[in-house]
Amino acid sequence: MTTNRFSSLMASRPRPLIMGIVNVTPDSFSDGGRLANTQAAVDHGLAMLAQGADILDIGGESTRPGATDVPVEAELARTIPVIEALRAATTAPISIDTRKPDVARAAMAAGADCWNDVSALTFAEDSLATAVELAIPVILMHAQGTPATMQAAPAYRDVTAEVRDFLVGRIGQAVAAGLPRERLILDPGIGFGKTLDHNLALLSGLQRLAALGCPLLVGTSRKSMIAGIDVQATDTDDRLGGSLASMLAAVERGAAIVRVHDVRETAQALAVWAAIRDFDA
Repeated sequence: MTTNRFSSLMASRPRPLIMGIVNVTPDSFSDGGRLANTQAAVDHGLAMLAQGADILDIGGESTRPGATDVPVEAELARTIPVIEALRAATTAPISIDTRKPDVARAAMAAGADCWNDVSALTFAEDSLATAVELAIPVILMHAQGTPATMQAAPAYRDVTAEVRDFLVGRIGQAVAAGLPRERLILDPGIGFGKTLDHNLALLSGLQRLAALGCPLLVGTSRKSMIAGIDVQATDTDDRLGGSLASMLAAVERGAAIVRVHDVRETAQALAVWAAIRDFDA
């Protein structure tokens, strides 16, 4: 059996890993429409690897607040040619950002190594069975509601405890179905059915999720929570400072992977952070 590139990288990681976002969508919240064709997306992905990305995450369906479902055929047409071209050009791990088992299957056949599912394998009846069948690493993310409705009125008694309980439940169901625990990565779902205070509470208490023993992925890059703190940052391109600050806060609290748009700046911030952390006076 071929060694999974994503699993090998996770097992040997010397530092937090950088996942570069490649959205092949017309309507993603930050970069929708910028990668309008296969070649543009491939060039962007390869540039991210040159800038320091360890993993590329390819998505063909926006999951921004208010987004609606994309037909499987459209999602396949957007993502599979990009994955095929990237796999021909690099050995770096590739993940597919999708809720749909059919897209995950096609992506793995095209050369992807990991399934990043914002629904934590709950979107379709056969999601969990498909993940077991594919025998790949899976990122399980918490979200309250669906992309179309999640920001309508998110509510929790204790957001960190409830996200933790959800993830514990999904770990248990995955393992019971035959998906080994060592293939699971957890994502608290910053911005997915959460207010600013919910996001801040999750990031502040991230150690409680890291204590579950599975690697944590955290994505705060360019998200609206930054504009909730800096009201002048209405344009997503004006959120680099907040993206880096929240990324470092997540890493200090146990994040193993950070999912970002700005790879070069993230790599630099992590290098400086690690140099300070490891300096022996």
